[in-house]
Amino acid sequence: MEIAKSFMNDPITIESTSNMAQVLKKIIDEKKSRLLVTTNGKITDIISEKDLGLFLLSDTSERKLDQISATEISKKIVSLDENTELSRCAQKMIQNEIGSLVITSNDDVVGIITKSDLTRYFASAHSGAKTVGEYMSPYYAWQYSDSTLSKIVLKMLDEKISRIILRDKNENPEGIVTFRDLFNISLTQGEETDVVDNSDPFISVIFPRKGFISESGFGSTTKAGEIMTKGIHSVKYDEDLAKAAQLLLDKNINGAGVLSSSGTLIGIISKTDIVKALAFLK
Repeated sequence: MEIAKSFMNDPITIESTSNMAQVLKKIIDEKKSRLLVTTNGKITDIISEKDLGLFLLSDTSERKLDQISATEISKKIVSLDENTELSRCAQKMIQNEIGSLVITSNDDVVGIITKSDLTRYFASAHSGAKTVGEYMSPYYAWQYSDSTLSKIVLKMLDEKISRIILRDKNENPEGIVTFRDLFNISLTQGEETDVVDNSDPFISVIFPRKGFISESGFGSTTKAGEIMTKGIHSVKYDEDLAKAAQLLLDKNINGAGVLSSSGTLIGIISKTDIVKALAFLK
């Protein structure tokens, strides 16, 4: 079994003195799902997509993003030694319900290993070992595409997922919303002091923005369909799990739909499911 040192990456960091606008911009620009936070040059904390999503949903202040400190949402790091086997890294992620681990050598931070790194290892080393059907989640979270953003994010946080499938009124899957979609709109509308509600076709209502994706912010006036990515990447139920893992990496996505032999969407396979497979692989 490979060890963490072989698959870890250099950490992407941001200073603890940074503000929320800088955090969101760096996560989007770097195409990462988390940043390590440094204080006086030392890595002490981490900010994940989930932390950002929870804050954007729960905050109801009138502050702009550049008035909010990164330290308001950062969490303490969870670490393992660089010589830890990848199966143990997977187990640690599952136990702590996290998507990354800080890797240390003699108590110094030398890298970070994420669900994507473990998925990359599984794709390269365990071809033919498992099928998608063995580890997929048969239940998948969904909402209608005309649902408000605040409702969408609440569902994502309740389900502990980073993406949600959207359906039309005929119950057909038509797209997907991820945390990254929410961050993009937060960067633009989060700098506005007012929210414009155009839900009534005859009159526009303007009210002070209190929060971001919360009900008192723009989360109550923006529909999920306005920011969704159309179409859903999918794999078959009996597909090799290693091939599904490679698809997630190639498309830079966290999850894909699972189709039955008749082409019906019956579940989701995610990087978290791949990590579970690695954690318990005999």
